[in-house]
Amino acid sequence: MLLRIKLTLFIVFFGLVGFAQTKISGVVRDKSNNPIPFANIVFKGSTVGTVSNENGAFYLESKETYTEINVSFLGFETKTVSVKIRDFDLIIQLEESASQLEEVVIHSGKKTKKKGNPAIDILKKLWEKKKQNGLYMFNQYEYEKYEKLEFDLNNIDSTTMKSNLFKGIEFIFEGLDTSSVTGKTFLPIFINESVYKTYGDNIRNKEREDILANVNSGFSDNESIVSFVKDLYMDYDIYKNYVKIFDKSFVSPISKPGVQSYNYILNDTAFIDNKWCYNIIYYPRRKNELTFKGDFWISDTTFAVKKINMQATKSANINWVKDIYIEQEFDVLNDSVFLLKRDYIMSDFALRKKNESKGIYGKRTTTYKDYQFDLEKPNNFYGYKIDLYDESIYNKGEEFWNTARHEKLNENEIGIYKMIDTLKTVPKFKAAYNLISILGSGYIEIGDFDFGPIYSTIGQNDVEGWRLRAGGRTYFSRNDPWRLQGYTAYGFKDQKFKFGVSGKFMFNTKNRFTLGVGTRYDIEQIGVSLTTTNDVLGRSFASSAIFATGDNGKLTEINLSNMFLSIEPVRNLSFRLGGSYRTLVSAAPDNFNLDYWVDRENNIKKSNVNQSEIDFSVQITPNRKTIGFGVERSDVTDNYATVLLNYSRGFKGMFESDFDYEKIQIYYRQPMLIGGLGRTFLTAEFGQTYGEVPLGLLNVVPGNQSYMLIENTYSLLDYYEFVTDKYASIHLDHSFNGRLFARVPLLRKLNLREFVGVKALWGSISDKNIELNASNIQYRAPENGYFEYSFGIGNIFKLLRIDFAYRGSYKNLPGARDFMVKFETGIYF
Repeated sequence: MLLRIKLTLFIVFFGLVGFAQTKISGVVRDKSNNPIPFANIVFKGSTVGTVSNENGAFYLESKETYTEINVSFLGFETKTVSVKIRDFDLIIQLEESASQLEEVVIHSGKKTKKKGNPAIDILKKLWEKKKQNGLYMFNQYEYEKYEKLEFDLNNIDSTTMKSNLFKGIEFIFEGLDTSSVTGKTFLPIFINESVYKTYGDNIRNKEREDILANVNSGFSDNESIVSFVKDLYMDYDIYKNYVKIFDKSFVSPISKPGVQSYNYILNDTAFIDNKWCYNIIYYPRRKNELTFKGDFWISDTTFAVKKINMQATKSANINWVKDIYIEQEFDVLNDSVFLLKRDYIMSDFALRKKNESKGIYGKRTTTYKDYQFDLEKPNNFYGYKIDLYDESIYNKGEEFWNTARHEKLNENEIGIYKMIDTLKTVPKFKAAYNLISILGSGYIEIGDFDFGPIYSTIGQNDVEGWRLRAGGRTYFSRNDPWRLQGYTAYGFKDQKFKFGVSGKFMFNTKNRFTLGVGTRYDIEQIGVSLTTTNDVLGRSFASSAIFATGDNGKLTEINLSNMFLSIEPVRNLSFRLGGSYRTLVSAAPDNFNLDYWVDRENNIKKSNVNQSEIDFSVQITPNRKTIGFGVERSDVTDNYATVLLNYSRGFKGMFESDFDYEKIQIYYRQPMLIGGLGRTFLTAEFGQTYGEVPLGLLNVVPGNQSYMLIENTYSLLDYYEFVTDKYASIHLDHSFNGRLFARVPLLRKLNLREFVGVKALWGSISDKNIELNASNIQYRAPENGYFEYSFGIGNIFKLLRIDFAYRGSYKNLPGARDFMVKFETGIYF
């Protein structure tokens, strides 16, 4: 990769004098001046090297001083080139080789045969022994882990430093550094350090990780930004078939499926830490797939990986990320067992993938030490839950960190702490920081009060007309043990004020024992979800009818009060007990009503519902990772399963309540990365209501009359098209992540993504509930099964998804929509 960044004379002088590093960059070409992608560049006499990118460009550096490099690629003569300590913009021309290796045959100068390839033979031995290495070999294990997360502005050049954006804060450029991977200049702006103690039991399949210390700098108080940085913390295993990064599955270069996606070349052999190792270079067979390029070293006895580097190809179908680079090093225990020693991942987030585009580095460095094995723990050991609210974890002094760090911070990393403290006193920086915070969280910070969410300020529906909403919440820190929030709204058509207010207080941070109370009076769209909730400030689609089709006037006026207790005795297992009282009445009686018979013989109806209810729920979210430990937390990712069991009981006569009933509901949601085939979201819901209840308390199947895709709704159903007291619903939505389009030459460069979906529903309703109905909504249940399916194209302009939805059954119903185009916008990797 060409180094085009012009540094100031001071920084260049400091770099030359302060560090005895060799840094080079350039391009590898053939005799016809065409770039040679995936060429191997190594400092002569070392194992330090890199592989050129798709355009033949490379960057390489070492802390040692070297004067020569070897440049090679299969089918070309290896070339030795003299280099200086700083030698950039090299143009290296390779000559075609007169003879080819017998073991490997070249196809179009890029592909290698699998049969007879010595690199493949070595990989086969690795596959045979992969479960005989590392932690798998022991019944129990434990180790200490140090993790460093960092955020850096990159591609800093003289123009950037002189821009008005940084006027008055030029002092920040004293912390400039150069990436050892890309050669680009960067400015560290955030750092987070943590120390953990990890325990595992392979017999019981249990693991426990205790955080011992944590320290932040930079934007540590902003929940959204911290959550984004923490999203870099992903568990991946190079020995598995797919390396999962963000929500994508990259083919692992040392996996069996890898031979279908990569070319392999046995390049070299050498001693590394007194172990004789093979060096294998790999690069992708096709463009636009989720693959890497790089090399790895494999021991000749255990056939375990000693060192590997993986760099995502620029053509990979992933958005907003210009580079992904992974480096892993393994240590040798007792001359046979290879254990992970150091893991490094760097992502270059940018709007464009061009070399000169500016962006942000997100880095994670993890190191491991003090491995111990076969120390069995008692049965209750893995159920213990550390107190994350323990302030001593976050208040360790510098003396502790000087000892606890597995590798020392460099001078620029140390300077981040001081620099950010200074920056926060600069008004210009505070204004920019606040703007980013507002856009990310949706709230405007005013002291210890947040105004918002601003995205809900304006709405519209057939009952209220245009609607204005204003609200806010208390916010002292992201770890607040209590929070108050509320809102008020006004509809210009019905000329009514609405409101909602709620409060939560967490008594015990260790088991998250929490009390919540709230009340709300508002206009809502009943039936936006099969699985009901008594969340006082939950979302309603009533104000989202700006882009919708059909009649949007079937709205309900709801007055709801609720109180609940919740507890999380074990991580990701929570229990909730609540009580609520609600009144329901049609918000537009001339259009639709909730009437039910009180005395059919005497023609007596009632149009409003008063109902007291208790509810008990159990929620299980295995592998869920969250940010913060206050009364409200944020998820790191959505890549975890959710199981919700809910039981509700209505009491007739309590506070003049109208009905006795019982309701059982089960909700299951599972995101699944299916190897190289993409990602699937499965949602299943089951429920039954026991007892006689009117429309307002039945299960209304969630329709979607908007032009937008809305999760867990049916795209071609209108509101109240189906009503049930017993139901089963399954939704499948699968993204191929562009795997199919990548095989079509004309579509390959567009990086489009393919989606398919199926939604199915079965339901019934009892004769007694049908007899109770006196509303102008005629009950219809999908007893013969309703289904719809869709095909979609996503990643259009990196922001837009378009789905074409088709109705598969109940096509002859009056006003039934057989086809509709739905849209979704969002920022996705």
